[in-house]
Amino acid sequence: MSESAVKRTLFSSAGIYTEYVIGMLVSIVIARHLQPAGFGSYSVVIWMVALGVVLTNSGTSTAAIKFIAELRGGQAPELIAPMLTYLRRAQRWFLAAVLGVGTLGLWLAGDHVVPELHHGLLFGFLIVTVSVRSMYMFNIGIAKGFENFRATAIVAAISAPLTLLMVALAGWLRAPIEAYLGIFVVSSLVLYCVSRAQIVPSIPPSAPGTRLPPELMSRVRRHMRLTAMTVTLGFLVGSEVEVLFLKLFANEDAAGQFKVAFQLASGAALLVPGVFGAILLPLMANALKQGSEVAAQRFVASTRYLTLLAAPLMAFGVVFAPAIISALYGQAYAPAATAFAVCLVGGSLLTMTQGGSSLLVSADRQGSILVLVSCLIVLKIVLNVVLVRLYGLSGAVYAYAAIMALDVVALMVLAVRTSGVMPDWAALLRIGLAAAIGGLLAWPLLGQLNPFVSIVLGGLVVLLAYLPLSLLFNCWSRGDIEYMQQLHDRLGRRRSRFVQAVLHRAYRRAHA
Repeated sequence: MSESAVKRTLFSSAGIYTEYVIGMLVSIVIARHLQPAGFGSYSVVIWMVALGVVLTNSGTSTAAIKFIAELRGGQAPELIAPMLTYLRRAQRWFLAAVLGVGTLGLWLAGDHVVPELHHGLLFGFLIVTVSVRSMYMFNIGIAKGFENFRATAIVAAISAPLTLLMVALAGWLRAPIEAYLGIFVVSSLVLYCVSRAQIVPSIPPSAPGTRLPPELMSRVRRHMRLTAMTVTLGFLVGSEVEVLFLKLFANEDAAGQFKVAFQLASGAALLVPGVFGAILLPLMANALKQGSEVAAQRFVASTRYLTLLAAPLMAFGVVFAPAIISALYGQAYAPAATAFAVCLVGGSLLTMTQGGSSLLVSADRQGSILVLVSCLIVLKIVLNVVLVRLYGLSGAVYAYAAIMALDVVALMVLAVRTSGVMPDWAALLRIGLAAAIGGLLAWPLLGQLNPFVSIVLGGLVVLLAYLPLSLLFNCWSRGDIEYMQQLHDRLGRRRSRFVQAVLHRAYRRAHA
């Protein structure tokens, strides 16, 4: 890997982890202060902002990433500025449509969705935040197109701590929900201003009157049409839309419980692959250029590797869900423990399919993905309407579990058909068995100690049991074990003969 690639990876990782860790702290502070009912109302409003941003961008952000990179590679940087002008104009039209439909929706259903907030305040909040956050996401797309991951890291390093400081102050002052919405507005403005300052110097100048070639314009428009549908439907499938149905058909308390469970679980599952998840798509695209057999091997290997990473997290999270929720959010959120365990399993299983989904995208199977996502969103809405009405929070968990199961199975089936090979199911089962035994060994610690202490000790027990068991059950490849041996050899005199013997035996038993 080149030095520039290493730097890009490091900056990307720093931005992801900084934003996630501090964002999670912000969420915990707000949830503990507002309590489930208030946090449920807050979560519904923030979800509406996220939906508005997705609809407003409608493929413009991804178009910026794709075509900036393409024009740079094609030695036509003078076309970047007029292309961004066109995309920004399209974004403004999308924004006008979103605000128009949103205004009508609030006028018709505002009393049912968020009756706690004044309509004028809510409408003003949505106008500002959707507009500003959309422009911020567009700026991030520009930065990624220029491979300027340093800019995204700087944005996270400035905005995230500032937001945490404001939220901590609001919590200390026992501020109402309106104060937290005001902080969200301020943080949105900071994100936009800092991101704009980072990307403006990157845009190369162009001569006045420069126009995009008709062929390029046609490709940009086609990309936006296809991506707008895929991203919007994908957001509805993958986001916590359950909070809206819980607010409408159950109560805001249940919405707050589900939001806590979903956010914590999805964040943990997102961090499982780390940077590997971000580079899977180009890795798979590169493999396809080398031949279908290479891509198939990479699909099998990446699925096994992601399962190795996700399995211990699932075992730990399922066993210690009550302690984790209690330690982070307090006893008021105890009902969220079961939802957290289910969401963690669902998110982790979806993480395991990233190799398959990257293969599908690289093989130009976006049409199949779009059909799948369209079917899932219809089913998700129907299940939530029926099950949330009948069972409240439990119904939302049932709906989430059913959709995640169908999504995972469908993605794997499509990936297997595309690659022509099956994952190593025997190895995946052995990995699951090793993680399950680790979780069972740690289970007696639950409820016997302080939640924080039981989480720390339980995590250590799971890892200390999982690593040797996964070696014993022949879950790792020879390449993985060679790397472990190299790390162990670096210890010098502190090397353990027992560990050395275990690794040597595992290496001999591992498949080439």
